[in-house]
Amino acid sequence: MTTQQYDSFESFGFKPQILRGVTEAGFTTPSPIQIEAIPYILEGRDLIGQAQTGTGKTAAFGLPAMNRIEIADRVDLLVITPTRELATQVSDELFKLGRFAGMRTVTIYGGQSSYRQVDLVNRGAQIVVATPGRLLDLLSSGRLKNFSPSIVILDEADEMLDMGFLDDIKEIFKFLPKERQTLMFSATMPAPIRDLAGRILRDPVSVKVTPSEETANKDIAQQYYVIEEHERDDAILRLFDSEEPSKSIVFVRTKKEADRLSTMLIAKGYSAKGLHGDMEQKSREEVIKSFKNNQLDILVATDVAARGLDVKDVSHVFNYHIPFDPESYVHRIGRTGRAGKKGIAVTLVTPLEYKELQRIKKIAGSDIRRESVPTLGDVRKAHSGKLINSVLNARLNEEAQHLLNALEEQIDIQQLALKALSLLIEKQNITGPDSIGLTAQRLEKMLNDQRRDHRPSSSRRGGAKGGGYSKFRKPYGGGNRDRGSFSGKGRSTRYEDR
Repeated sequence: MTTQQYDSFESFGFKPQILRGVTEAGFTTPSPIQIEAIPYILEGRDLIGQAQTGTGKTAAFGLPAMNRIEIADRVDLLVITPTRELATQVSDELFKLGRFAGMRTVTIYGGQSSYRQVDLVNRGAQIVVATPGRLLDLLSSGRLKNFSPSIVILDEADEMLDMGFLDDIKEIFKFLPKERQTLMFSATMPAPIRDLAGRILRDPVSVKVTPSEETANKDIAQQYYVIEEHERDDAILRLFDSEEPSKSIVFVRTKKEADRLSTMLIAKGYSAKGLHGDMEQKSREEVIKSFKNNQLDILVATDVAARGLDVKDVSHVFNYHIPFDPESYVHRIGRTGRAGKKGIAVTLVTPLEYKELQRIKKIAGSDIRRESVPTLGDVRKAHSGKLINSVLNARLNEEAQHLLNALEEQIDIQQLALKALSLLIEKQNITGPDSIGLTAQRLEKMLNDQRRDHRPSSSRRGGAKGGGYSKFRKPYGGGNRDRGSFSGKGRSTRYEDR
């Protein structure tokens, strides 16, 4: 099949109602994954689509799938996603694209009334977008009546593997009709996912659209800072003061750390909130909405909570802790530098983690530059320069003249100027130790010491080879499954959960 002819959405032959949704959404030219995948899906073929987040995958599977199903009081299209946030995003986009075709959607995930949502599905939705744990609960309990979707889509399959949902996925497919069209989309194809594809897909066609290393990283400046373990808080505060990010995500490893760090940042005067799997769904949605609407400057998140999170204009990503593996690193930094905009990714590492960073650099093919944490004097000097420019460019206020006239009788004009500038400097609230992190000389000495300590000896021969904890530790551990309930979204033709 040639893909050269598909240079517009009209060329796919979609129904007029589907095309209207495309036009209203502002789509003009199909993306590479859409050009590759849509023709096969329209033919009814099973498909494996390999593409990164942000390449237009939802429209790539959603448009042809909605074009193929009929409007009836039953579920014809099922989309399974790894997280609540991604389920909501996919559901929102499918609703917008299919609203003129009369598509009704329900989103199933934990944290909402299951009775309400079962009623909405059974009342006659065409599309269900669900997370694995909650969907399996409803299917195994028999609460979804006549649930026989003709098209089933696994989105972000590798993320489901990372989060421990693979067994749930296999179990879910026992409840689905054998005669169906199945589509699988994944950024990577590890062996367990290839095995799953062999089980649930029939004679699938494979399409692969992956950006080159240069394309993926050219808009993201990657930096790392070597610090001592006890310096993490001081380092992150100093970097906020020096970088002055407009909107940033700070990644941490645990829910407890997300709560502690966000509380600390708030106490220091920053607009910050935590995001993790133990939060109630309403609180999670409020935090994400505030972040997207620029009412919040800093999001402190765990990897699991941020999966599927798509927020524009993130200027900085901070790795408070080094991620467990190269794939997580790529996913994290990919939250910035989107849509052609520049972004900065910062990673804090200790000397003991330095080897792990080198492994990430090698496997991910990333150019990560070592930088030194600015000293207190560096930051104050930079802020003083900005303060001078602000004062020189400030507009004169009529009330300021009245205040000056009143104060001239009580204080010398030079003293007045010094006091006024002092007030402005104090508002900047730049604090902390003067120096943070290791010097280049100290880092090199510690690395040499580590090399000597890890030389093979008679007592070590025959033992397990090294490689770091992350080589053996499975991230995400299957926790935080969305087992609770599920929700529907939309207005008029779309079911609403209130």
